[in-house]
Amino acid sequence: MSDDKSPRPAAQQPTAEVSEAQIAVHWPEEAYFPPPPQFIAQANLTDPDIFARFSLDKFPECFKEFADLLDWYKYWETTLDTSNPPFWRWFVGGRINACYNCVDRHLPKYRNKTAIHFVPEPEHEAVHHLTYQELYVRVNELAALLRDFCGLKAGDRVTLHMPMVAELPVTMLACARLGVIHSQVFSGFSGKACGDRIADSESRVLITMDAYYRGGKLLDHKEKADIAVDEAAKAGHQVDKVLIWQRHPGQYSSATTPVEGRDVLLNERLRQYRGQRVAPVSLPAEAPLFLMYTSGTTGRPKGCQHSVGGYLAYVAWTSKNIQDIHPEDVYWCMADIGWITGHSYIVYGPLALAASSVVYEGVPTHPDPGRPWRIAEELDVNIFHTSPTAIRALRRDGPDEPTKYHHHFKHMTTVGEPIEPEVWKWYHKVVGKGAAVIVDTWWQTETGGFLCSTVPGIHPMKPGSAGPAIPGIHPVIYDDEGQELPSGSGMAGNICIRNPWPGAFQTIWKDPERYVRQYYSRYCRDPQSKDWRDWPYLAGDGAMQAADGYYRILGRIDDVINVAGHRLGTKEIESAALLVPEVVEAAVVPVSDDVKGKVPDLYVSLKPGLVPSAAIADKVAAAVVDEIGAIARPRRVVVVPDMPKTRSGKIMRRVLAAISNGQDPGDVSTLANPEIVGSIRDLAK
Repeated sequence: MSDDKSPRPAAQQPTAEVSEAQIAVHWPEEAYFPPPPQFIAQANLTDPDIFARFSLDKFPECFKEFADLLDWYKYWETTLDTSNPPFWRWFVGGRINACYNCVDRHLPKYRNKTAIHFVPEPEHEAVHHLTYQELYVRVNELAALLRDFCGLKAGDRVTLHMPMVAELPVTMLACARLGVIHSQVFSGFSGKACGDRIADSESRVLITMDAYYRGGKLLDHKEKADIAVDEAAKAGHQVDKVLIWQRHPGQYSSATTPVEGRDVLLNERLRQYRGQRVAPVSLPAEAPLFLMYTSGTTGRPKGCQHSVGGYLAYVAWTSKNIQDIHPEDVYWCMADIGWITGHSYIVYGPLALAASSVVYEGVPTHPDPGRPWRIAEELDVNIFHTSPTAIRALRRDGPDEPTKYHHHFKHMTTVGEPIEPEVWKWYHKVVGKGAAVIVDTWWQTETGGFLCSTVPGIHPMKPGSAGPAIPGIHPVIYDDEGQELPSGSGMAGNICIRNPWPGAFQTIWKDPERYVRQYYSRYCRDPQSKDWRDWPYLAGDGAMQAADGYYRILGRIDDVINVAGHRLGTKEIESAALLVPEVVEAAVVPVSDDVKGKVPDLYVSLKPGLVPSAAIADKVAAAVVDEIGAIARPRRVVVVPDMPKTRSGKIMRRVLAAISNGQDPGDVSTLANPEIVGSIRDLAK
């Protein structure tokens, strides 16, 4: 535990003169935890002058340091082209290939080093250790098939609908080798969702898998491919080929019969390409590398287009200096490659640095909550990266499990949403055994990589806070009227980034108007300007900056509940509820109120074996009032047996909000536990 006794800044009190966006944040500041000396001794970045090197007066040439981590066929001529704002172009004139940088260039030194540790969910199956040489061979053979059998070339799109298996990064890298733009769709998404994305990206080829393990079951995945192809056809787009990986090579594990003339079993067809080699295609730095469709979209899917050069430079630098990845490290990001975290920090970032990256197939708590720590112990993982959702689940199901295993992490990352201080402290003390440094990162699908985080070898950690901006990123917080809030004021507003950066997405696929409207128009000073200073990027998140310069992210702007003019971050209320020992999960949703506009409803689930009671509900409500104030008192606390969750474990707050507001929660069939919705509705009556 930290022995820092520095006083916490007092919460600023709202007055009648300040705007809605300036209402003070009530969650108190936590004390610092210093990074361990043994971590600092081996850290990649310990030079505090890094921030001076990346000051705005050094922009954009400072980002040469990012790009110099890569090998280029041709060096760039222009670091940043701002001639068509806000469509920024990085390292213009440079030529590069992402697959070469993640595979080929490591062979002379790391040929026999493991690139990917594939851990199957069934514990009786052996871990597959794929060396950089084996990765090189498999990527080349698949690239030859994609080029010669499928007729794919640079600029074509391919949709991947694949689970967490070693074949997924192999497939991504084979596409990148050819300059083919890949669009990986999270395996938990339905066939219809996949079909919508196929149609939007106009992919002629779908690459999938027959089946995969999750929660102890071998799930039929190929059946979704047939639905996806049909849905794409309804939208007017024809898929020529469906390539099917076999979960068990030589054995077809789906009950869905392959369609003759369209479906191809990859494991069998690849035999024809044994030993073939394909030269990496030299691509312009600004060529697209992949499309990543954001989740939860309504209407037309939103495909974020990321570049080869800028994106790869950004994830390589942040992997090296924020996650402190060295080639000798064994690194495990327990996210899904179907999301941007997996692209940036399972595949492209770690492999660009010649790290060993773990890919785990299944559920972290299967067959029991000790599974992650057994994996970490067996593989000697020393960098661990996961989400607050997963951390809360592991804390709920096995709070003492990490103490039973001999794993030792030097570094732990949390990503995806703000993490409550109490959960952070468990992560630090129990999972990290008090010896690991933690980076609580803030970023988005659109940003490509981390925006805010402590630099682990320089900054002390602060629970509940993402930390300062990383070098080269210059945030600003605006109120709803466009006024800049003073730095370190502790006032809540809308966080933006003043300057472009290499990892930022280039546009929304086939919808540039939406790209400008959603991310740049609101705070643009002059739509005719070609000066990047006039085009701040709107992240869509609420945030505040404490007096020490650390940022706290309050969740999406629409996740901030306006109660009688007070902006209350849902994470503040949820964090207060989690201080109650009986509570393991909490979710706040806004409910319409005739007097106050919105009031919070608070849903909580309890530790296993505890019986719900009015006394516990009252205790939770009291904790919220104690931590934040009477203004945040929930309208009601509903104790539920479980939260409605997606397959990836995320709480579906929209379902809870619909129940609280007496509305239809809509289609819940894609939830991991759709049966829980009826139970919650009965409890909330």
